[in-house]
Amino acid sequence: MTDETKKRNRGRPRAFYEKSDANTIQSLDRALHILAALAEEDGASLTELSERTGQSPTTAYRVLSTFLQHDIVSFDQNLQIWNIGPGAFRIGSTFLNRTNLFTATRPIMQRLMRETGETANLGIERDGRVMFLSQVETPETIRAFFAPGTLSLMHASGIGKVLLSRLSADRLDAILSLHGMPALTSKTIVERAALDKELSTIQAKGFAVDDEEANEGMRCIAAPITNAYGEAVAGLSVSGPGFRLTRDRIDQVGDIVATLAREASSALGA
Repeated sequence: MTDETKKRNRGRPRAFYEKSDANTIQSLDRALHILAALAEEDGASLTELSERTGQSPTTAYRVLSTFLQHDIVSFDQNLQIWNIGPGAFRIGSTFLNRTNLFTATRPIMQRLMRETGETANLGIERDGRVMFLSQVETPETIRAFFAPGTLSLMHASGIGKVLLSRLSADRLDAILSLHGMPALTSKTIVERAALDKELSTIQAKGFAVDDEEANEGMRCIAAPITNAYGEAVAGLSVSGPGFRLTRDRIDQVGDIVATLAREASSALGA
C-alpha cells in the first residue's frame, strides 16, 4: 500500500463501504431534506416546508433555527419567510472553485454572450437532470435566468438533449425511466421515437436546440464540452426569447456555440 493510498483511506472509516441506514445520521438527513426543499423555492414559510417534507413544524423550526445560526438560511421577519442564506452559497461555491470546468469556461461564456447577444449558460448532468452551474446574463431587459443549482429535465433542455445525445443506450434508458418525458409546453418532445430521432440530428449537427420545449417563447442552443477522454462533461448554451433568437439565426448561433464549446473542451485537455 502506497503512502498516497494510506492517506486517502484515512479520509473514511471501514464502514464507508457498508451501505446501510446504520451509517446515516437520521436527524442530519431530515435537516438536509428541509434545506433541499427550501432550495427549490423562492422563499417558503415554516408551514409550507413542514408540509413539503412531511416533518412537524417543531422539528422543521429547530432545523431552520440551527441553520440560521450558521447563515445557511435567512429569515424575513416581516414576511415570515425562510430563504437560502449566504452561508450556503459560500459552502456550495467551493464546488465551483475546485473544478477546472468553471475556471476554463467563464471567459468563454463571456465571449459567447458578447458574440450572440444572449445569456450564456453552463450545466452538467446530475442524477439524471441538468444542473445549471453558472450564467453570464445579457444586458437585454428580457432575458433567460437560471439560478446556480437550478435543475431541469433533460429531454426538454438544450443542454440536457446535447448531453443525452452522448450517452450510452443503457444510461439514456435509465434517465428516461427515472424522470419520464412529461410535457412542459405544447412543443415538448414526449415520445421516445421522436427523441431518438432528435438525438441523432444533434449528433450530426454538433449542437442541440430547445425550441420553446421547456418554456413558451424561449429558445436555447447548446453544444457539449468534452474532457481528455472525449466524454461530455458539461453543456454550453445560449438562451433567449424567440423574437430575438429566431429560427433563421439557429444555425449561425449553433456554430458559434459549438465552436466555443470546443475551445472549452480544449482547455480541459480534449
